[in-house]
Amino acid sequence: MLKSDSSLFRAQGPLMARPMEHIGAGLDKIVASSLRRAAAGTGPVLAWPLACGPKVAERTRALDFVEGILRVEVPDAGWRAQLRELAPRYLVAINRYVGECVKRIEFVIQTDQAR
Repeated sequence: MLKSDSSLFRAQGPLMARPMEHIGAGLDKIVASSLRRAAAGTGPVLAWPLACGPKVAERTRALDFVEGILRVEVPDAGWRAQLRELAPRYLVAINRYVGECVKRIEFVIQTDQAR
């Protein structure tokens, strides 16, 4: 009996994951739809935290989006170097959400005046 209970549990595992996958895909569509309707130039700025994740978003700030370039403020040169390496991934994520084409992300070091 334990063996059949065990196989029943395994059979339910993948089935349980499917509704969550559908919810995630649905939420992605809602977010993308909202960002595509945002005022010109604001979609990529709003999408930055979604693309980079909460830990990076805590330490960075999307400043503006002009002529295909998203400018993001970073705390120091170390952060700038690391995020430059990740920029291609961020571009893919942002462009998945917004209607405007983000061609490049420019990372600028935070100044005392910007704080």
